[in-house]
Amino acid sequence: MAASELYTKFARVWIPDPEEVWKSAELLKDYKPGDKVLLLRLEDGKDLEYRLDPKTKELPHLRNPDILVGENDLTALSYLHEPAVLHNLRVRFIDSKLIYTYCGIVLVAINPYEQLPIYGEDIINAYSGQNMGDMDPHIFAVAEEAYKQMARDERNQSIIVSGESGAGKTVSAKYAMRYFATVSGSASEANVEEKVLASNPIMESIGNAKTTRNDNSSRFGKYIEIGFDKRYRIIGANMRTYLLEKSRVVFQAEEERNYHIFYQLCASAKLPEFKMLRLGDANNFHYTMQGGSPVIEGIDDAKEMTQTRQACTLLGISESYQMGIFRILAGILHLGNVGFTSRDSDSCTIPPKHEPLSTFCDLMGVDCEEMCHWLCHRKLATATETYIKPISKLQATNARDALAKHIYAKLFNWIVDHVNQALHSAVKQHSFIGVLDIYGFETFEINSFEQFCINYANEKLQQQFNMHVFKLEQEEYMKEQIPWTLIDFYDNQPCINLIESKLGILDLLDEECKMPKGTDDTWAQKLYNTHLNKCALFEKPRLSNKAFIIQHFADKVEYQCEGFLEKNKDTVFEEQIKVLKSSKFKMLPELFQDDEKAISPTSATSSGRTPLTRTPIKPTKGRPGQTAKEHKKTVGHQFRNSLHLLMETLNATTPHYVRCIKPNDFKFPFTFDEKRAVQQLRACGVLETIRISAAGFPSRWTYQEFFSRYRVLMKQKDVLSDRKQTCKNVLEKLILDKDKYQFGKTKIFFRAGQVAYLEKLRADKLRAACIRIQKTIRGWLLRRKYLRMRKAAVTVQRYVRGHQARCYAKFLRRTKAATTIQKYWRMFAVRRRYKIQRAATIVLQSYLRGYLARNRYRKILREHKAVIIQKWVRGWMARTYYKRSMHAIIYLQCCFRRMMAKRELKKLKIEARSVERYKKLHIGMENKIMQLQRKVDEQNKDYKCLMEKLTNLEGIYNSETEKLRSDLERLQLSEEEAKIATGRVLSLQEEIAKLRKDLEQTQSEKKSIEERADRYKQETEQLVSNLKEENTLLKQEKEALNHLIVEQAKEMTETMEKKLVEETKQLELDLNDERLRYQNLLNEFSRLEERYDDLKEEMTLMVNVPKPGHKRTDSTHSSNESEYTFSSEIAETEDIPSRTEEPSEKKVPLDMSLFLKLQKRVTELEQEKQVMQDELDRKEEQMLRSKAKEEEKPQIRGAELEYESLKRQELESENKKLKNELNELRKALSEKSAPEVTAPGAPAYRVLMEQLTSVSEELDVRKEEVLILRSQLVSQKEAIQPKNTMTDSTILLEDVQKMKDKGEIAQAYIGLKETNRSPALDCHELNEDGELWLVYEGLKQANRLLESQLQSQKRSHENEAEALRGEIQSLKEENNRQQQLLAQNLQLPPEARIEASLQHEITRLTNENLDLMEQLEKQDKTVRKLKKQLKVFAKKIGELEVGQMENISPGQIIDEPIRPVNIPRKEKDFQGMLEYKKEDEQKLVKNLILELKPRGVAVNLIPGLPAYILFMCVRHADYLNDDQKVRSLLTSTINSIKKVLKKRGDDFETVSFWLSNTCRFLHCLKQYSGEEGFMKHNTSRQNEHCLTNFDLAEYRQVLSDLAIQIYQQLVRVLENILQPMIVSGMLEHETIQGVSGVKPTGLRKRTSSIADEGTYTLDSILRQLNSFHSVMCQHGMDPELIKQVVKQMFYIVGAITLNNLLLRKDMCSWSKGMQIRYNVSQLEEWLRDKNLMNSGAKETLEPLIQAAQLLQVKKKTDDDAEAICSMCNALTTAQIVKVLNLYTPVNEFEERVSVSFIRTIQMRLRDRKDSPQLLMDAKHIFPVTFPFNPSSLALETIQIPASLGLGFISRV
Repeated sequence: MAASELYTKFARVWIPDPEEVWKSAELLKDYKPGDKVLLLRLEDGKDLEYRLDPKTKELPHLRNPDILVGENDLTALSYLHEPAVLHNLRVRFIDSKLIYTYCGIVLVAINPYEQLPIYGEDIINAYSGQNMGDMDPHIFAVAEEAYKQMARDERNQSIIVSGESGAGKTVSAKYAMRYFATVSGSASEANVEEKVLASNPIMESIGNAKTTRNDNSSRFGKYIEIGFDKRYRIIGANMRTYLLEKSRVVFQAEEERNYHIFYQLCASAKLPEFKMLRLGDANNFHYTMQGGSPVIEGIDDAKEMTQTRQACTLLGISESYQMGIFRILAGILHLGNVGFTSRDSDSCTIPPKHEPLSTFCDLMGVDCEEMCHWLCHRKLATATETYIKPISKLQATNARDALAKHIYAKLFNWIVDHVNQALHSAVKQHSFIGVLDIYGFETFEINSFEQFCINYANEKLQQQFNMHVFKLEQEEYMKEQIPWTLIDFYDNQPCINLIESKLGILDLLDEECKMPKGTDDTWAQKLYNTHLNKCALFEKPRLSNKAFIIQHFADKVEYQCEGFLEKNKDTVFEEQIKVLKSSKFKMLPELFQDDEKAISPTSATSSGRTPLTRTPIKPTKGRPGQTAKEHKKTVGHQFRNSLHLLMETLNATTPHYVRCIKPNDFKFPFTFDEKRAVQQLRACGVLETIRISAAGFPSRWTYQEFFSRYRVLMKQKDVLSDRKQTCKNVLEKLILDKDKYQFGKTKIFFRAGQVAYLEKLRADKLRAACIRIQKTIRGWLLRRKYLRMRKAAVTVQRYVRGHQARCYAKFLRRTKAATTIQKYWRMFAVRRRYKIQRAATIVLQSYLRGYLARNRYRKILREHKAVIIQKWVRGWMARTYYKRSMHAIIYLQCCFRRMMAKRELKKLKIEARSVERYKKLHIGMENKIMQLQRKVDEQNKDYKCLMEKLTNLEGIYNSETEKLRSDLERLQLSEEEAKIATGRVLSLQEEIAKLRKDLEQTQSEKKSIEERADRYKQETEQLVSNLKEENTLLKQEKEALNHLIVEQAKEMTETMEKKLVEETKQLELDLNDERLRYQNLLNEFSRLEERYDDLKEEMTLMVNVPKPGHKRTDSTHSSNESEYTFSSEIAETEDIPSRTEEPSEKKVPLDMSLFLKLQKRVTELEQEKQVMQDELDRKEEQMLRSKAKEEEKPQIRGAELEYESLKRQELESENKKLKNELNELRKALSEKSAPEVTAPGAPAYRVLMEQLTSVSEELDVRKEEVLILRSQLVSQKEAIQPKNTMTDSTILLEDVQKMKDKGEIAQAYIGLKETNRSPALDCHELNEDGELWLVYEGLKQANRLLESQLQSQKRSHENEAEALRGEIQSLKEENNRQQQLLAQNLQLPPEARIEASLQHEITRLTNENLDLMEQLEKQDKTVRKLKKQLKVFAKKIGELEVGQMENISPGQIIDEPIRPVNIPRKEKDFQGMLEYKKEDEQKLVKNLILELKPRGVAVNLIPGLPAYILFMCVRHADYLNDDQKVRSLLTSTINSIKKVLKKRGDDFETVSFWLSNTCRFLHCLKQYSGEEGFMKHNTSRQNEHCLTNFDLAEYRQVLSDLAIQIYQQLVRVLENILQPMIVSGMLEHETIQGVSGVKPTGLRKRTSSIADEGTYTLDSILRQLNSFHSVMCQHGMDPELIKQVVKQMFYIVGAITLNNLLLRKDMCSWSKGMQIRYNVSQLEEWLRDKNLMNSGAKETLEPLIQAAQLLQVKKKTDDDAEAICSMCNALTTAQIVKVLNLYTPVNEFEERVSVSFIRTIQMRLRDRKDSPQLLMDAKHIFPVTFPFNPSSLALETIQIPASLGLGFISRV
């Protein structure tokens, strides 16, 4: 297809832009050949007419499809040109935050100016062993490729890191070296990588400086060769340096600095050791003040100086040499301050007593006058004589600066040589990887000699780079059998010839330097005459005669000739050098020792292949006078030679290229300046790589990848079984021009743009298919919707019409009913209204008539009464006046009294109010209620008083009534008298009327009083009711407050419970962490143990003649490393002489760092030993004090003696009784029995002899018990006093351990001493053989021991009681304090009360928590302390045991039984033990452990049979009470298991088999230990099999540690087996075929996802998991342990899959998320099939599941962001953002994640506290536990198969 056919409407192109370099635009109409203008629309919406060049008629560059944007490899782009490269880099750098990109064989690294978490050890492990194209671009991928090719091809490698200042070259080189050291490991304990990195501070301080572009710019180039041995481990390194910028020592431009070391010295001038240097502020020295920027922001020069000195010390530069370096550097600074004064135009002088010069001479140790003379003069030698000529001030200044530069250069080379010596290794080097950190192409406004040399070096490197790229292209074409066509690429050999050939620029420069009066101007004229108009690459500026222009491969550069000759000569007066060589300062002449040798100042070598054993290049021998001038070789000549050597080295290696790009000049993080980036891309050769690739066939596909990607463009009939032929047939139809593609053996090669065309066809086909699918689906959906709507409408109509009919019928019925109801209702209403009117009328009439009658009666009555009233009114008025006067007086009194009462009441109310307020605030609601109740009582009292007054008034009224009655009687008498006197009748009648009126008045007053009393009573009752209501409200309020307090207390309780649960969870997590740390320590211990074994084996191999004497086996060695194996410590003491003798016999090169570490460890152990010795002495003193206390109790001793005498008498009587019975039995047999009955062969005789034998055996048993008791007591005494020599018996550690505390040991010791003090009785007085005496002594000592134990228990009980009493007292104090706080809280308001209670509760819980933490720490310290003491006691007991075994007397040997006697005791049919001889132990271990094959005999055995056999042997040794046998068997077992695992540790079946047996052995030791906690599930028979004599708890701990080590080894084995399968099976393989398509890839081909024969699939993983599970089940592994192993396996699968997903941009797509979720579902299905869903394995896959969901969810709106944040709780923020950044659409229909959406996610997750680590720790091992799992198998039923070869073992 022609390229012009792609310029259709909507096609996107790139057009040049002065600001953005390139702009994107879209075609508005199709391009037709012949068009001169293209109608374009920019991205901002503006329309533009783009005019084509009428001469070239070149069309603008086409833009790649969006699906290809952001690719890992630039060569994967279909259109390869500058704008495509620039845009791809910008998108990856800005949008995806990816700083690395491949460009063919080049890694482009953009400096982010920000620390990124992509260089951790987890990232290194992820890239280790991976193919370069499988992972995202990274410096580690380049390093891994170099390391892999070195190991695979056995060819040296080079990594060439280039770029301009500030682009990150040094950091990239540092990370590459760090990768090599981490992956390969160091061959010695002293890590070379650490030394190389330690050299960085030194080299940066003396070789780096601040420039306008970089604060830490390297002003020299370096090539570091890292050497490897045959096992590809680092053994050493060597550094070469190139072209140090010496001119910076004496001159710095504006805003620049000198080398860092000078400013570090000035910043540290106040240190005491630097006072002799006489330094000060940097602004005081001419060489450090010229730039005007002595301080770098954020850099502390004093701190940097400390780091530099530490690095020097680490690299072996002594303090004296360091001070010598600083003296020389300080001397250079003082030399710069030396000033000259002119005498005349041709001479100058230095002022007398010039302080800078004298300081310089003092520091350098030279004569001041001589140096002063030669600074102002020079020597001229002619053929006949020598002249001393003065020089001018300018010449003297230049000579001074030249001397300073020369000294600094010599010092720089001296330091580099010492760094190389520190990195040098004596081991022979097998291969190396070189890392070249060299300056990139430079062009400034003023370019001088340094830029010329730098650009010359880049021309050479670019030529080598072009040739390598060309070579790779040619090899690829030849490999695929593609017809080779010459690719035209830029060859910069003419430019190199212009510089270095004969009569080239360097040659003319050297020639001019030899001329007596050569100047820069004459040299420039020579250049013009030689090359101008003759070489197209050489030009002359128009406006200058002192400059020239060279057309480099990157750009044209104009060089100023001024200073070229001076810098090339690097002239230093010989007389000044001689003065320095005569210095008294020893170090200074060392710098100039190589002046007579013509070597490169860079210490270049003759061959790059053996850099660590090189010899300097020596000059050819010539005339004697020639050597004096050899040091005058020009700088250009030296640089050219070193550059040629570098190119030879690089050509002899396989190069790898890293191009560092500086994105902006302002050091802003993740800011991309297109102009600066394009300049560097052109300069570093990236675009040249693109051009070479684009000239041929840049796009390359395998046939399978092409078929998978473009299957949609094929018809079914086109698909053949032969994929290659299918692809050929399809391509011939799709691309008609056969020159656009070529078919290779395994790949299809496309020219530039063809892949984009195929992608366009594929997208069009998919778009058409999508449209057809959408059309069909939309029609189906609409038809379905129409039918559903029609059916719904018919149904609605039916129901509506029925509803309407029913409503109409209902309306008719209601209308008729309403009419009827209205008729009857109206009739009823009218009738009712009539009846009401009639009744009302009658009532009105009756009331009206009654009213009129009453009015008439009232009128008559009123008139009648008016007469009577008039009669009485006059008397009433008189009485009323009197009463009114009295009432007024009383009222006045009442008012006054009321006023006084109100005042008093007011005072009382004020007081009551204040008191009540105070009580309300401080007393509470109860007091207020009591106050109100009291007030009610007072009111009741007032009410009673009023009632009493009313009663008094009634009494007064009654008395007055009586009085009136008496008056009435008197009046009656008067009436009788009036009868006599009729004239007085009327007066009496009036008086009676008056009395009646008074009576009525009195009655009315009484009535008013009663009414007033009733009213007062009502008011009182109302007040009481109000008070009761108020009281009720107060009670309710009180109840509400109580309820609130209860609720708050409940809430506090719930809160505390939650806190307790959380603290419990935290403690569990802490426990798991502690368990994990412990198991990691065990893992490290086992690693060191293996390392020790390896070193020991190596030393054994190095020693050819075997050493005489005792040799330790591996088992003994392994036991030495065990913390709890006691025999190991004994063996360790025995082996001390042999270990100390080894170094004297064979001198091995000693590693100083390892020696220092060991020396430090020995010092720590000696300190611990001293502490333990002090502790032991303290305990001995306490024992002696307790002994003194015991001696003060004679009464107790008397009671003991009485008890012992009674016991002795009892034993004597029993012994006599037994003897009498024996004699009687013998007598009866001899006298009463017949001869034939008593014959020796008779049955009766045999029975009696058997009884006699059993009695004798019983007696022997008693003897043995007595001897054991004695030996125990003796051993206890020896354990207390190890210094005394005890020769009675061996020491038993278990008996010492059984003693609870030091009191028991002291008591046993005192008892033994008392026994020794007791007078020696005659044994024959008791019985003839002294047995009873022995029994008596043993029982007496046992009695004392038991009594001491009882006393210790009594003391412990007393201590506990005392502690309980103290606790009760503290609880009482706490109770009182709580009551006080409660009283205080009741006085506070409710809010403050609640807050105070909460605060108090929090304080209490905090104190309790702190107390518990202190107790826990104390207990931990106590446990550690006791463990250390136990180890010390065990070691001492072992030493004493060895000593006693040597001092046993013959008599003692006779007393003890020679062989252990198996006494059946009562269980005569006892089984479940295995007996073997001591000498058969090694045979047992060999047959049962070392030579047992899990796949052979072990398959048919009972699961755990070796563990059962070993335990039965241990039981028998325990039964015999043979501690040596138990210890030896257990130690041999543990060491043999370790040996088997070391030998076959990579076999899963072996490791699983011994993990299962070790756990079973551990469970047996627990099950039969006799401890109640382990005996719950035992049968009675199993309880009888428990161990009786020994407590093997310590060995259980050793076995537990061994099981942990085996488990960790098992995890490593299965990880090694699974790791190659995981990425291929979980990520790369398409389990669901056709879901994901393969995108175009570049030169770095990734692993194909198509399932080939050797490719792992998900089924491979599942088969391997089934294999693991079946093996573990077959070996009888505990189910809980299997669950832990499965959980660990699934964690490994999830972690490795997620880590690779996070490091592979091509895997982050929607379709890949579906694949991952399907694969995870298959793993979950496997768990369900195996009943392992509750193992916790599924939860370990949660991060991977969430990552897959994250790839598939919608990623646009804020709601989507919220959903993602809530969904991805198992992923860290860094992982979520990384997945979103890496998300890449596979098809054009998918959309990329916008930057704003990622920012939204980051904002929402900013408060989440999670790890900043990006990758999961795939090496993490969960802490393992071994839950107790008792066995139901009876030991006596176990049969030993003959196949085990254990015929020497017998069942007991």
